[in-house]
Amino acid sequence: MSSTEDMISAMHDGLAEVSKEAGTKIPVPEAYLKATKHHLKDVQEYLDLYKKSLESPDTFWTEMSKEMLSWHQLWTGKTFEHNFDVRKGKVYSEWFKGGKLNACYNALDRHVENGHGSQIAFYCEGNDLSDDHRTVTYAEMLDQVKRLASALKKRGVRKGDVVAIYLPNIPELPISMLACARIGAIHNVVFGGFSAEALAGRILDAQCRVIITCDGVMRGNKVIELKALADAAEELVYERGDGHLVDRQIVFKRLGEDKCPVGMKPKRDEWWHEVLARADPECPVEWMDAEDPLFVLYTSGSTGKPKGLVHTTAGYILYAAVTHKYAFNYHENDVFFCTADCGWITGHSYVVYGPLLNRATSVIFEGVPTYPDASRLWQICEKYKVNQMYTAPTLIRSLMRAGDKYVSKVPRDSLRVLGTVGEPINPEAWNWFFNVGGDKRCPVVDTWWQTETGGHMIIPPPVKDFQMKPGAASFPFFGIEPVVLNEKGEELSKPCEGFLCIKRSWPGIHRTVLNDHERMEQVYFSTFKGYYMSGDGCRVDEDGYYWLTGRVDDVINVSGHRIGTAEVESSLVSHPYVAEAAVVPMPHDIKGQGIYAYVTLRDGFEPSEELRKELRQTVRVEIGAIATPDVIHWAPALPKTRSGKIMRRILRKIAEKGTQVSSEELGDISTLAEPQVVAQLIELYGK
Repeated sequence: MSSTEDMISAMHDGLAEVSKEAGTKIPVPEAYLKATKHHLKDVQEYLDLYKKSLESPDTFWTEMSKEMLSWHQLWTGKTFEHNFDVRKGKVYSEWFKGGKLNACYNALDRHVENGHGSQIAFYCEGNDLSDDHRTVTYAEMLDQVKRLASALKKRGVRKGDVVAIYLPNIPELPISMLACARIGAIHNVVFGGFSAEALAGRILDAQCRVIITCDGVMRGNKVIELKALADAAEELVYERGDGHLVDRQIVFKRLGEDKCPVGMKPKRDEWWHEVLARADPECPVEWMDAEDPLFVLYTSGSTGKPKGLVHTTAGYILYAAVTHKYAFNYHENDVFFCTADCGWITGHSYVVYGPLLNRATSVIFEGVPTYPDASRLWQICEKYKVNQMYTAPTLIRSLMRAGDKYVSKVPRDSLRVLGTVGEPINPEAWNWFFNVGGDKRCPVVDTWWQTETGGHMIIPPPVKDFQMKPGAASFPFFGIEPVVLNEKGEELSKPCEGFLCIKRSWPGIHRTVLNDHERMEQVYFSTFKGYYMSGDGCRVDEDGYYWLTGRVDDVINVSGHRIGTAEVESSLVSHPYVAEAAVVPMPHDIKGQGIYAYVTLRDGFEPSEELRKELRQTVRVEIGAIATPDVIHWAPALPKTRSGKIMRRILRKIAEKGTQVSSEELGDISTLAEPQVVAQLIELYGK
């Protein structure tokens, strides 16, 4: 899409008449439109605001920032400046530079000052149904944050220092994040499912001297000893970091001595409850420049060590708040539930910052979504009368695989909006989520965005007159100007397929890679000069809807034809016997690359040669002969991290090497939820 007018025209026209090739359209349900208030009256108002955000970005974002945030001091210069072209000098984005504010003040203090201290900030759902499920009010959050912030300052933490947070999804995690933000420290949340090795690498790269953790956490019926992992990481840090020491470790007692005994190192380790009991209950806010760093969050790349992406204060919190409000149609007194862990960007933006900035009441969930059975998420929705639920396609497919009975036995009348995040959702899972999970009453907001973007980039707006397409990310959010480029860097017009890039800056974009700005420029801005390169493939259909086709490095070149893995996976999963599929390239003597498909069947179905033939034929019919899998590998399960992400590098290595693959070639598998799956897949190779 090559111009603002062309793009908006395509979006508008696409709502009217669907082309046969572009897919089924489903209107935003009438039941939803009648059940709640709306920030936008219809899709035309959405398009008008979108147009304003592109044509008058200074005015649009200035108005949004004054409406959504509380400023200690407004900026006096330009609203934003940026350069995306490495040929013109350093790549940068600056928003509201010179303005002063504080993320913690915006998330907590102002709400308490305005008389909302007794409002529940979090319903805290534990791992077990029998857990003591807490509620935490805004006033209680603020008190805990002030005390922890005071304690951190007393222990030498200053503005610009990085604090590592290694906690499960409990209220103490956002409390720790906001305590850092209050005093100008930079929080570095490390997912509690990561190994000591991964934690050590992040501590060293960010030069953290303080870590906040807990004794342990239950994941289903398994104890995860986080304190022991943190201790092991700190030993690795000392060995590899030229004597770098973690000076302080603050430990929250989550399980207690009976379930998870720990050793406390004198002068370094302190119990959370003792630290807060002794702390000064008052801690003044550190007023931050709009461009001061708020947090660093590590994300894996296709090569090299994980990248520490730096997000800054004003732009990030504004973008988190605006996207949360409009993408989910969030209103006062709603209850919001994002199932993500705060160790990921989704948790940062839509468990912590977005909801708290909008004074939302949210559910924070510590446990496993399918424990003790597949009705758990729906039970949570009913228990807390959740209005918006935001989760991942991989979880949706797991729930679909378990069967409708786990959904239908639980009332879900409070639900109004369903959201998905993390990967393209296949139409079959989308339809199940809409028809079964939401009883055809709830729009499905399938969001495309990244750790790098800070918040939603492409969404289906849940407004009157909008037509949803199962599996489509749909339309760009306010201020976002996506383009699809070919390999020469030329902008394409619909219908088209190519590389998804962004043409201009937006408030939530990450500013740099910690300690390595050159790497940021190389990864995101060197391939196509003047554009942010997302690394994702995309097609725009006849109606102007955006469809994500998978990572660019997950595109398979078969005899000169580019085949998107997501498209083949979606075709395979459309078969009624298939629960999940993952497709990777394999070496092929004639075609260059072949298509290797791992397939997990639904409960009650068995692998057979006849079924292999059926699946190949399904793909042949739906996509074409060129996309037919060369190999279908039966998989009892797929290798996933604890956050649900499929580890495709493992699948690629098995497809390439088979039973000859070595542990060195497989790399670190300690972050997998079920490491034994790897051995099972190797054993089933060729069978």
